[in-house]
Order: sequence, then C-alpha cells, then structure tokens
Amino acid sequence: MKLLLVDDQTLVREGIKSLLALSDKVRVVAEACDGTQVLPQMTAHRPDVVLLDISMPKMNGIEALQQLSAHHMTTPVIILTTFDDSELVLKGIQAGAKGYLLKDVSLDSLINAIETVYRGETMVQPALTERLLQGVSKVQSDFAAPAEVEALTPKEIEVLRLMASGYSNKEISSALFKSEGTIKNHVSNLLAKLGVRDRTRAVLLAIEKGILG
Repeated sequence: MKLLLVDDQTLVREGIKSLLALSDKVRVVAEACDGTQVLPQMTAHRPDVVLLDISMPKMNGIEALQQLSAHHMTTPVIILTTFDDSELVLKGIQAGAKGYLLKDVSLDSLINAIETVYRGETMVQPALTERLLQGVSKVQSDFAAPAEVEALTPKEIEVLRLMASGYSNKEISSALFKSEGTIKNHVSNLLAKLGVRDRTRAVLLAIEKGILG
C-alpha cells in the first residue's frame, strides 16, 4: 500500500517512516509538511492511504480534508491526533476522515489501521473514543441527526457505550450478563438504526451527535 505522510514536524515524519520501513505492507511514496501540500502530492503520487496530522500551520488537517473533498478525492485518510485536540477530531469526523489515531500508536496498530481504511472500513483507537466521551465539547453537525437515532433503546445505548470503550461482543456479553447472541442482535439493530455498516462508524456518529454524552 502506498502512503502519503503529512506532518509539520520533521522528526515525527522520520520516526513514522522508520517504523513503517520495518513492514513490507506499506511504502511511504510522498511526504508533506503542511496541509497546502496535500492536494499536489495526492495528484502527483496517487497514494492508497493518507496519514494526516491534524494540527499544522498554514492549513490544518481538517482544511486539507475539506480541500480533498472539494476536488472529489476519495482516498481514505487517517487523522493523527493528541489528547489536546479532541474537538478537531470531531470536525474530522464531519470532514470524512476514515481513521483516528493517537501519535503514540504502536507499529502493529498503525499497520492495522492503514489496512482497515484501505479496505473501506473505519478505525479509531478505543483510548481516543474514551477521551472524547469524557466531557469533550460536542461539535454540532451540519446535518440533522437521523430520525432513527431517537429510536435507540436504553439497552442499545448501553451496548454502544461499551463499544466506544473498545469492548468486543463477548466482553459486552459478560459486562451486561446477556448471551453473546443477544448482544450481536443489539449491535445489528443499532447499526441499522444509525445507518452505518460497522462498529467504529457507529461509535463516531454517536460521539458526533452527542448520543453518549
């Protein structure tokens, strides 16, 4: 997989490149040090995935995402963040980022995230969703919440909250003293009501809309 690496800190870029060089699955084909360089590098190198710092001078990661969207670029983007910019992550959700990682991520988790978004799925670290749930200011969406959100049952919201903390179906089953089959049904129902196809997107939508707040 070809990767575009975007970060304003040279040492961070070099560190990530050194880590990724240990894997034969990902190859950094281009770099950028701020958001203004993202579109030109995308056009020149056509990467499969973009790893994008969220806080940069000149043009931040959110603005770069919006620019890519305006040019109909559909390459999946993973946002890199710190605990200090949770509100920007929520804006990243609205801008269409497919992954959300903390900068202290392990190599295995980073590779897994890149592979996940490359397959068309979404990826977010449980530690980040927990931080977002701990009183972060909610960013209001430009779009109305789906009517189905109001149809979530208290039990489905409870399951969704545990999903946001990174629990598997088996772990949720143990925590709620329900069978794993029952939990799978709850998960399927809430995904359908939220209009999403995977657990991560359900959690991100719930955070964005303040459902778990």
